[in-house]
Amino acid sequence: MIMKKFEIVFLEEAKEEYGKLDGSIKKFVDIAITKMQLRADELGEELTKKSHSNLVGCRKIKFRKIGIRIVYRIIGDKAEIAEIIAVGKREENEVYKNAAKRLSKLQ
Repeated sequence: MIMKKFEIVFLEEAKEEYGKLDGSIKKFVDIAITKMQLRADELGEELTKKSHSNLVGCRKIKFRKIGIRIVYRIIGDKAEIAEIIAVGKREENEVYKNAAKRLSKLQ
């Protein structure tokens, strides 16, 4: 049996975005979430501060062919939690702007 290392949680807005995804796209996201449970700290790329958003401390998983991004961060010190902040298209940096807006509300 494979042990999960990370608990995956969604911000409410990200859960809504996930729920609106087309079934074929959702399959790709589900595979990424399964991988995140084992090694969220090793997947994707670290994000930085840009003119439109400060996502330092976050990571992204991208699906180039379908244009979808998952923006998440690892939180907690004892139990490791990967919190999905946004799921959406990269067009006009929409997913990153949404993620930055949501993070600023949390702080």
